[in-house]
Order: sequence, then C-alpha cells, then structure tokens
Amino acid sequence: MNILAVTACPTGIAHTYMAAEAIEDAAKAKGYQVKVETRGSVGVENELTAEDIKAADAIILACDTAVPMERFAGKKLISVSVSEALKSPEQLLEKALNATVYGSSNLSDAVSAIKEQRSAERKGVYKHLMNGVSFMIPFVVAGGILIAISFLFGYKAFENEGTLASYLKSIGDSAFALMVPILAGYISYSIADRAGLAPGMVGGAIAILLNAGFLGGLVAGFLAGYIVLFIKKAIKLPKTLQGIMPVLIIPVLGTLATGLILFYVIGKPVAFINQSMIDFLTGMSGTNAVILGLIIGLMMAFDMGGPVNKAAYAFGTGTLVAGAASPVMAAVMAAGMVPPLGLALATVLFKKKFTGAEREAGKAAWVLGASFITEGAIPFAAADPLRVIPSIMVGSAITGALSMAFKATLSVPHGGIFVFFAVGNWPLYILAILVGTVVTALLLGFLKKNMEQ
Repeated sequence: MNILAVTACPTGIAHTYMAAEAIEDAAKAKGYQVKVETRGSVGVENELTAEDIKAADAIILACDTAVPMERFAGKKLISVSVSEALKSPEQLLEKALNATVYGSSNLSDAVSAIKEQRSAERKGVYKHLMNGVSFMIPFVVAGGILIAISFLFGYKAFENEGTLASYLKSIGDSAFALMVPILAGYISYSIADRAGLAPGMVGGAIAILLNAGFLGGLVAGFLAGYIVLFIKKAIKLPKTLQGIMPVLIIPVLGTLATGLILFYVIGKPVAFINQSMIDFLTGMSGTNAVILGLIIGLMMAFDMGGPVNKAAYAFGTGTLVAGAASPVMAAVMAAGMVPPLGLALATVLFKKKFTGAEREAGKAAWVLGASFITEGAIPFAAADPLRVIPSIMVGSAITGALSMAFKATLSVPHGGIFVFFAVGNWPLYILAILVGTVVTALLLGFLKKNMEQ
C-alpha cells in the first residue's frame, strides 16, 4: 500500500510534526510506503507532488487548518484532527484504505482537478506571479463589488458622511488598499515561504506610497522574495540562535533592504512606467481599442486558464483602481466567459456532433461560463483540440473586440453574470458575449462531424 498524509496544527510547531511521525511509524510497521507533507510554521515541507497523489492508494488529512483539497479529487481520503493521528494512527490507516473517494467525475470536479494540476505544474516566475494574483483576487472582488453597490445609491451618494453608501465605499476602498500589498506579499511568500511575507507586503505598501501601483507591487514582491532567499543562504547562525532567524533577522533585514532599494533605486522609474501605461490605456480608443480587445480575446481562449490566459487576466486586473472601471477588465471577463458558453450552446444546437457525456457536460458548462470559469471548456478541447480551440478563439476574439468597441467597463476582476451590476454599458456588453457565444457554437457545428462519422 502507498499512503500519503498531510499534517497541520494551528500553531504549526509541535503537533504538526508529532502527527507526521506517528503516521510514518504506523505505516512502516505495516510495511506500507508512506510520505507525509507537513504544513508548519516554517512552511510546507516534503510537499506531495502530482505524481505522488496519482500513485497513492489512500490519503490521510490530519489537519486543524485549511489545506488545498482539489488536488485529491478521485482518491480515497479521510480527514481528521491532528489529535486523532496522535492517538490512533493504526486505525487511521485502515479507515483511509476503506474511505470513500473524494470528489466525483462531473465537469465541475474535472475542472477543479485540472486547475489544481496546472497549479502544481507551474514553475519559476509564472508560479510566483499566479500565487500573488490568486491571493489578491478576493480583496479586489470584495472591494470592487462593495464600491459598485455604494454607487447604486447614487454616483456621489458616498460623499454624505454617515450614510450606508459612505460606509460601503470606505469598506471597499479599504479592501482595494490591500490589493497591492497582498499581491507583493504572496509573490514573495511563493519565492521564500513565510519568511518572505512581511518584506513583500511592506514592499507592496511602499509601491502604493510611490504611486507605482500594480506594476510596483509585482516588482516589490519579486525583489523581497529573492532578497529573503539570499539572506537565508548568506547568514548561517549556530543552532542555538537559529530560532531568531524567522522572527528577527530575516524580517528586519529583508524589509529594510526591500524598502531602501524601492525608495532609492527602482521605485520612481517603476511608478513612471505604471502611470504611462495607465495613461496609454485610458486614452486608447477606436481601432486601437478594438485590436487590443481582439488580442485579449485570443489570449483568454488560447489555453483556457493556462499561462497565456492568466497573462491576459493579470494584465486586466492591473488596470483596476479603487472606484474606477476598466474597459480592459471588461474585455477580459467577457472573452473568458465565451468558450464554455459557446460549447454549451453547441451541445444543444448540434447534439449529433457530441457524445452523451459531452452533452451532459454541456449543462455544467452553462454555469461555468456564466461564472467566468474559462476552464469549463478544457474537457471539450482535450477531446477535439483541432476543431474546438480555433472555434473558441474566434468567438472570444470577437467578444473582446466588441466589448472594447462598445466601451463597456468593469470595476471588479471576477464574478461573471453575478457582477453585471458593476458593468458599464451592460446591454451592449451582454450583446458582445452573446455574439461571441453564437459564433463559437456555429463554428463548432460547421467544423465538427457527426459522431457516427
């Protein structure tokens, strides 16, 4: 038997490692292969890879904190507290081997598994960037939606102090103010683990102070992360003093170095570049705007949540600022909704061209597309890439171009139909999405053959 486990206690100190040792000892006593991922105060150690999970017979989660679960879809899994792993690890092994399979085989779970696999496969700069963006998104979504709701009371209703509109706007602004520090902090965290979090977040705050914005946050995050890595390797203390490294030496030196480099060397040039980009995008209109929308649409559909799609998405979120709506973000979301929606429509219009399983998956694709989850198109593209990918790229490109031509705007980075109240010029925005969806479906109907052929 091949057993995997994850252990994590709230403090991440003693019980995390004691539970890991108990599970390892019990498994080895039975002659099982075992690997335990610990998620302690020093970060994730002995991390389970996609290959480890694929080969596992059962998985034990002995955790009192939240851990990523999507990666375990399709595997026998049991989830217990850390204390139970310490008390009866032998019983846990038997329970795990007889446990039910986590997740199911429907389209939503397949998409989640694909996204988790892609996350595990990311490496280098892209991995660090996406880690920062993923942690940043909830802050931008929360802030953007609350600001948009405040406008429902009147565009300037928030100016009246003490009103609900003013409180909503203040809460939204507060969430937006954390966007860049969170982005920078978790880029640094991805590079240097927990030790990189404080220098990265402070670097992000300095980026705001210097008006370097989203771009400054990116630079600050990478700068802080690699500075902390250097400090870890350069400073070697005796074992008796190693305890002060993560709480004193690294945060102080890392934050100091990051801050001084931003203030004295790269902060102002990055701020200039960031402002120039914003001015360029703000002044973009006519043919240039349509071409940009077309390119965004092609990128969003090309790999459906892969590196090219995420590059376009990161670019869109970078154009968001508190209280302001972005035409680029609107084009990104519209183009990202079209692939699953177009495929869902095609399974209805051209039933003979899809298997029974694909037609069932099409029902879920309606929901995924409406929620702006582009990955809902992946199972279809995997089965017939030469016909599906060109079709969704054309549909998304048309939608992106139309969104820019119609001057639609969006003040939040995610949500699909659930945030349409935050869309500027929403009737034409919906039209752009519908046109792209229909074009995708018709192209699929033309290119795909009937199943019996």
